[in-house]
Amino acid sequence: MKRIALYPGTFDPVTNGHIDIIYRASSLCDTLIIGVAENIGKNPFFTVSERKALIEDAIKNNSKSSNRTLGEIIVKSFDNLLIDFARTNSVTMIIRGLRAVSDFDYEFQMAGMNARLASDIETVFLTASESNQFVASRFVKEIALLGGDISSFVPSNVAVAIENKKNI
Repeated sequence: MKRIALYPGTFDPVTNGHIDIIYRASSLCDTLIIGVAENIGKNPFFTVSERKALIEDAIKNNSKSSNRTLGEIIVKSFDNLLIDFARTNSVTMIIRGLRAVSDFDYEFQMAGMNARLASDIETVFLTASESNQFVASRFVKEIALLGGDISSFVPSNVAVAIENKKNI
């Protein structure tokens, strides 16, 4: 049986922390689907298609830096219930990243709800690497919009895209 994992999120923008989780999760499965949530309620900085392209470029440009054997990585968008998206893609595990204790409470509740909806799909938590424990997309956007240097928080293609978008 093929192990298909799903790493869902808004990824607005994708950060080095996300990329780290993507590579680590990809080494645990045959196929990793990165599920980009449309989530218009969060008033995203980038469109879904822009976020998908940024993730694909970041993976392509940074995969050589990973010392892990990676499975297949696919980027897809979704706008429905996470469990429905997971079932449609034959997912066996949902990957969630944890940065701090504050993430755990929310993620623990979400994992419980998902388990009630689909007991055959496991939730796997990966803790953030030490260098990425404080990196959050919302902080990256705020720093960038206030003129700060975000180059150590995001892949280079994302830093360029943010700079270009904020100058429009």
